[in-house]
Amino acid sequence: MDSRHIELALRKQKLQLRAEVQRADMTRRLAGIDGALDRVDSLRDHLAWAKDKIPLLSVALIAVVAARPRLALRVAKRAWVGWLLVRQARGGRLSALLPTAVPLLRGVLALIRRRLEASAGSGSARPRRRRTG
Repeated sequence: MDSRHIELALRKQKLQLRAEVQRADMTRRLAGIDGALDRVDSLRDHLAWAKDKIPLLSVALIAVVAARPRLALRVAKRAWVGWLLVRQARGGRLSALLPTAVPLLRGVLALIRRRLEASAGSGSARPRRRRTG
């Protein structure tokens, strides 16, 4: 072998050793986020399951809304406000619209509440007291 081949072989060996050290370093540094990545994978699997079961989940949602409209309205209101708060905390485009969206949302919710109370008043059952606290 000539000196050039020997020099290339030594250089290749040094690069392989350096790559092995870098791989070990990356493995050590990324060991802490392994649990978080497992949780993300689990969440992705659950979302894929929900995506596959959309018709079944839609029927269940319609049944809950039909059986307990006030509960559904309360949960929907809380989810909407939570979504607005998350978007505002992230500083998204919605944060500029939030001062306008909240009064509009309150008006829509008041209209829905009045209609629910009117339809509940026409039935034979007396309205339930709301639990506070």
